[in-house]
Amino acid sequence: MSLRVLKKLKGRYHSIESLITFCDLHDVISISKIRALKDKISFSGKFRNGINKKSNTITKVLYFLRKRYFLRKQYFKINIQKNIPHGSGLGGGSSNAANLLKFINSTMRLKLNKAKMHKIANQVGFDTPLSLEKKNTLLTGKKNKILRLKQKFGLNVLIVYPNVICSTHKMYKNNKKFNFSMAKSYFNIKNKKKLIFILKMEKNDLEEVVIKFYPEVKKVIDFIKIQNGCYFSRITGSGSACIGIFSSMRAAVFTQKLIKLKFPKYWCVVSKTI
Repeated sequence: MSLRVLKKLKGRYHSIESLITFCDLHDVISISKIRALKDKISFSGKFRNGINKKSNTITKVLYFLRKRYFLRKQYFKINIQKNIPHGSGLGGGSSNAANLLKFINSTMRLKLNKAKMHKIANQVGFDTPLSLEKKNTLLTGKKNKILRLKQKFGLNVLIVYPNVICSTHKMYKNNKKFNFSMAKSYFNIKNKKKLIFILKMEKNDLEEVVIKFYPEVKKVIDFIKIQNGCYFSRITGSGSACIGIFSSMRAAVFTQKLIKLKFPKYWCVVSKTI
């Protein structure tokens, strides 16, 4: 929903402040035990292309579990039906990794506590720990501490993917502006009207960088903004998916129809946040 880049850390990472929410959109993971000496991992679905088959969030979960001796002499056949675009900033890969980690921990009775789960998830990727719990989440920027919010937002969201795979590393690397101001607290928000008011004043600091490399993203954002019932529109994560938050699901669905006419080759869905 919002993303502030506070400063660059050592290595490839940055300190960020971000409000993250989840919606009813997911890939489908099929998994079974097999008698073999290695895993059999495959991807299917509309967005299966562009994924590194040898190194991805699924293979990393299995690798780190075995490296830490939590998983031994058991291999799996796993298929991921990709319904969420790869490289869109929607966190599909991170969510899949978190779900796989929780599933294996439960079915294989590994008895990993939250701290161990979080440590493994963090090794898989920066965003993976966020998906261990499907709750609205605030990254504070203080050592990227995760705070879970009790509130359920229930926002009407339109998501458009303009067929651009954004490299997270590339977007952060080319961001030269840092935001030192802190966002207002989301903990005391008691109604949706106040939440929308705050979110409208927020932004995604990476949006300018994404648009610089992919001007078509701005066209989508600008088109969504002018539609009836749209509160605001911006990229999600490091892009390239664009979101629009609407006053009603009816308005979001109507805009979805317009998007399909204006940008017939772009993937577009409507959903509701938790």
